[in-house]
Amino acid sequence: MGGRCSKFSLCWWSSNIKSNLHDLSDNDDGNKNEKPGIIEYSLDQLRSATSGFSPDNIVSEHGEKAPNVVYKGKLEDDGWVAVKRFNKSAWPDSRQFLEEARSVGQLRNERLANLIGCCCEGEERLLVAEFMPNETLSKHLFHWETQPMKWAMRLRVAFYLAQALEYCSSRGRALYHDLNAYRILFDQHGNPRLSCFGLMKNSRDGKSYSTNLAFTPPEYLRTGRITPESVIYSFGTLLLDLLSGKHIPPSHALDLIRGKNFLLLIDSCLEAHFSSDDGTELVRLASRCLQYEPRERPNAKSLVTALAPLQKETSEPSKVLMGIPDGIASTRETVSLTPFGEACSRRDFTAMHEILEKVGYKDDEDVANELSFQMWTNQIQETLNSKKQGDSAFRAKDFSTAVDYYTQFIDVGTMVSPTVYARRCLCYLMNDMAQEALGDAMQAQSVSPTWHTAFYLQAAALFSLGMDSDAQESLKDGTMLETRKHRD
Repeated sequence: MGGRCSKFSLCWWSSNIKSNLHDLSDNDDGNKNEKPGIIEYSLDQLRSATSGFSPDNIVSEHGEKAPNVVYKGKLEDDGWVAVKRFNKSAWPDSRQFLEEARSVGQLRNERLANLIGCCCEGEERLLVAEFMPNETLSKHLFHWETQPMKWAMRLRVAFYLAQALEYCSSRGRALYHDLNAYRILFDQHGNPRLSCFGLMKNSRDGKSYSTNLAFTPPEYLRTGRITPESVIYSFGTLLLDLLSGKHIPPSHALDLIRGKNFLLLIDSCLEAHFSSDDGTELVRLASRCLQYEPRERPNAKSLVTALAPLQKETSEPSKVLMGIPDGIASTRETVSLTPFGEACSRRDFTAMHEILEKVGYKDDEDVANELSFQMWTNQIQETLNSKKQGDSAFRAKDFSTAVDYYTQFIDVGTMVSPTVYARRCLCYLMNDMAQEALGDAMQAQSVSPTWHTAFYLQAAALFSLGMDSDAQESLKDGTMLETRKHRD
């Protein structure tokens, strides 16, 4: 999972910013020869806009890996923006950073959360983009509160995203880094937009994809390089997300499709609310995108062609389909915390340890770990032994040793366990390594998107990092998910 997830309501971007982006639509032929530019802000301007890069202004990492963080900011002209602040070592060459920012800044499209500015002073590297007020696809698809995303809206998300990729490809920006449900944001009308941040060429701030190998394009695992075909593969994983309402490993989904059991992929919340023909077509398209050989995958233009006929409710506004109320954000009901949520809110690590130890691995039951007969080798046995030794150290409260063994288990990558991530998260917290703990809590959520424990642990890590408002949101999400689980 790479970054902050589902919790933060984004602030409204104002008409002042919008007026600077007059060429949002690709249909405006009046200024074809006039390339839009980006504003070069001073560091003081962005520091003032974000209240000194206050932790309270951190809104989302949009799939970004720490310490690259996105802040909400308000410029002097009252325009709301998203400010991404890179790790200091991410772009050592200031000229390269400015060239990349200017290149991405030339893109203007209503399907993108467009880049409008940058800052390059000393070692500081920052990007400024339009702010999207209605959160991420991950939030609306995996962590909905009042209603699941409607079938027509899921088809619209797929179509608009394909249009965004086709536009970028037609402008020579076919590469997109780590395309996932956190990179798709919703604007004030409820329309999905693709974050511009993933269009920046990969720098020293990390790899193009998250560490969850089950969702990584196979050619990237072989070469470490992203290609246009890799982006299509990631688009295929997003189609699976939209179909199922869960983050299903492509290998598992393809097995279901080959076995003609693809209806098992469809989100149970959609029963009797979708066309089986459209569902079949979307499954076929996902299967094509997930082909092992890159050359067998469709291109972005053909994705648009395939998805256009599936758009049946084009007159219905996205905001209505999404059930987004008027106003910036709805106020959540106050909820009482469960014992584990209460322990995380107090950062009572001893109580958290007792609860995690008592629960054991029963919450791993919903995670598919498909291992063929050939995989039951000495390597698998060593992997299981690493987990067993990690559990023994965890039980004995030898947290440094537990980290070592759990890391061995995770790094092999043949089996996935959200509980192992949760336990290593607590071990990191015990060792005063809050940033690493937050990363593990996010990985646990990536593996099991509706697991309340992952959100509670994120809250504990965020409290440790001094990000109290974000931590409170994580507690609310965890409580909501746990309440829903018990109700179901």
